[in-house]
Amino acid sequence: MFLPLSSRSTPLNAPTTYQNRLLARLGPDDLALLQPHLEPVDLPVGLVVIEPDQPITHAVFPETGLCSVIASLQERSRVEIGLYGRDGLVGTVLALGSNRVPHQTFMQVSGTGLRIEAEALTRAIEASASLRLLILRYTQTFLVQTAQTALANASAPAEERLARWLAMYHDRQDGDDLSVTHEFLSMMLGVRRPTVTVALQMLEGAGLVRAQRGRVRVLDRRGLIEAAGPAYGPAEAEYERLIGPLRRDRDERAEP
Repeated sequence: MFLPLSSRSTPLNAPTTYQNRLLARLGPDDLALLQPHLEPVDLPVGLVVIEPDQPITHAVFPETGLCSVIASLQERSRVEIGLYGRDGLVGTVLALGSNRVPHQTFMQVSGTGLRIEAEALTRAIEASASLRLLILRYTQTFLVQTAQTALANASAPAEERLARWLAMYHDRQDGDDLSVTHEFLSMMLGVRRPTVTVALQMLEGAGLVRAQRGRVRVLDRRGLIEAAGPAYGPAEAEYERLIGPLRRDRDERAEP
């Protein structure tokens, strides 16, 4: 369940700076539609934000942390098909006229966010063409990401897929330390744990990362992206074209 934050230094109806990239791109009129309905929440690791084939009661704008979208044929056959954090929105399907999806979304890295009741977000989308356009643009970038994930899963060796996943995680947080375990990576990539170990050793041997217990430190971001191969890049370029840079340390030149 969502855990409301007990305090906040700035009221939600006052001017504020959002870490969520979508909220940060909104103009005053669109923010005015959302702010009265936004509620700060904790997003602990493992929290299931969307259950498969169940009505979505709330949408969430993550501020920190990382969400995984998981497809499964059975409990032992689960694979990540997409991820997002402060770049996205839990519940984009609401802008498409639906209120449920067949895949699970859960927090793979704990964080915080701002939630809004599904009905309130739907009303705001119906009232604002610009808000609807921004969410649809984000949906487009996520569709490209999932297509690139399918391409990587079908044709890329494990070390390329791991490099891509780590680069995508790095895009969505500050700093170079990524909190992740071998067990978690094996599920995310759909491979056995020994395969993850070998892939990490290859990236370490190239001087791109340093693996520690429950953590991977990025040493060479440029090299990591090169090691990720062609599956990394198209979704990121689409996001920058339609919304703006994924990383906070880059100039925000793109217009929504």
